[in-house]
Amino acid sequence: MFCFQCEQTAKGEGCTKIGVCGKNEEVASLQDLLIYAVKGLSEYAVAARKSGIVEPQVNRFTCEAIFSTLTNVDFDPDRFVAMIKEAVQYRETLKEKVGAVQVTHGPATFVPEATLAGLVAQGQAVGVKSDPTVNPDILSLRELLVYGLKGLAAYADHARILGQEDDAVYAFIHEAMAATLIPNPTVDDLVGLALKCGEVNLRAMELLDAANTGTYGHPVPTSVPLGAKKGKAILVSGHDLKDLEMILVQTEGKGINVYTHGEMLPCHGYPELKKHAHFYGHYGTAWQNQAKEFDAFPGAIVMTTNCIQKPRETYRDHIFTTGLVGWPGLTHIADKDFSPAIEKALELPGFAEDVAGKSVMVGFARNAVLGVAGQVIEAVKSKAIRHFFLVGGCDGAKPGRNYYTELVEKIPSDCVVLTLACGKFRFFDKDLGDIGGIPRLLDVGQCNDAYSAIQIAVALAGAFDCGVNDLPLSMILSWYEQKACVILLSLLHLGIRDIRLGPTLPAFITPNVLDVLVKNFNIMPIGTPDEDLAAILG
Repeated sequence: MFCFQCEQTAKGEGCTKIGVCGKNEEVASLQDLLIYAVKGLSEYAVAARKSGIVEPQVNRFTCEAIFSTLTNVDFDPDRFVAMIKEAVQYRETLKEKVGAVQVTHGPATFVPEATLAGLVAQGQAVGVKSDPTVNPDILSLRELLVYGLKGLAAYADHARILGQEDDAVYAFIHEAMAATLIPNPTVDDLVGLALKCGEVNLRAMELLDAANTGTYGHPVPTSVPLGAKKGKAILVSGHDLKDLEMILVQTEGKGINVYTHGEMLPCHGYPELKKHAHFYGHYGTAWQNQAKEFDAFPGAIVMTTNCIQKPRETYRDHIFTTGLVGWPGLTHIADKDFSPAIEKALELPGFAEDVAGKSVMVGFARNAVLGVAGQVIEAVKSKAIRHFFLVGGCDGAKPGRNYYTELVEKIPSDCVVLTLACGKFRFFDKDLGDIGGIPRLLDVGQCNDAYSAIQIAVALAGAFDCGVNDLPLSMILSWYEQKACVILLSLLHLGIRDIRLGPTLPAFITPNVLDVLVKNFNIMPIGTPDEDLAAILG
């Protein structure tokens, strides 16, 4: 196997024996093979669109298949084999409708099912290291594009689940996947596609924002307890708001308290979710700590989207997966009837008594922040607020992430910190006080709520009649997986400069590609908190 799509990849170079995430070479090969098959399917989807044929099921499947290969989503080989076969079936169906597509990109279009099965049997990955003759910079940009598409597919799938779709998003995913098969692309072509991926992702995040707020209301500032309440318990992790809603509805009146974990924390700010009286609080921190935290949780656990790790034996019988998440041997809830998890929660002891704990504030998405925009603007003009820092992104276990904790602790008291995604768990429970009633720590939401952060920045730029790059705003981001990759591409598409990225730069970015990013966007690695604050604030 070879995989270097996440920040924690072995030795900062690539996982070659087993993934740091826990996937083995069989799963890694099947994931590569599924991406390869979807590229071939995409060529036919492009041809079909040109003929006026749009297949909603192909759109849905494409996003689900790509999303399932994102880090920490699905580790079940049987499900990948089924998806590979499904990709071939969809490709053959489209082929019957549009006829044979001229071979312009590569052999993936015509890989038959028998050959796919043979490749699986041989454990052969059709992946990044398969062709040593390819220019490494071209290879790097192709991988950047594919990883961006993985994040884009995830957000498009989240939005579709709540009824928000745009065929232009699906069309780009198919076009870009097919374009990765072009044998001799130019650097300019691939850079253009990568930035286009960032542009289309803004639309996908806009759809997801509309889906979340249209269904559950705009988030409002909400205090969330970090302790526990005596009684039976279910813990919901991942990102999916609809799954959480269904669990809340199905547990109504059963004496079970529902807790969030990881990136589900911001869900407490949504009016239509917080109205459930048994939606109690938040338990634990970020995804990489789940083995210890889940081991101590006295109830059932449901994983709704990416972030799962290899479960310990101590809780294998009471952790459940749903949606695209999978781990061999775990109970998978495919029909959204969460009765197995509810019954298990009722069997387990739950919390024997109330557990005291501090609380944190969530719900500072764009509506909440822009609702006090006048107050914020006046605070900037009066110099009560000197600078804004957006400190967010993915958390992870690799050393170096304490940088973000130390940075936030050292940011001066006349500065405001906006945060989002699970990177916030490095400092989310710190009391930073306020500036004239404006909290100094504002939790914007999940990773996809980068859309809200962008809208806040654009609105402030409009109020000050300047560009976003001219605002007293610095972005200091942490990355781990492919959703972070596509958000970075969105920021670059918008022309946002001077982003600091850490804790390490992606292994798939070659020095030449990095040089392009530095020259055009002044993207830079994080240094030390003291060095970076001195450079930013002077």
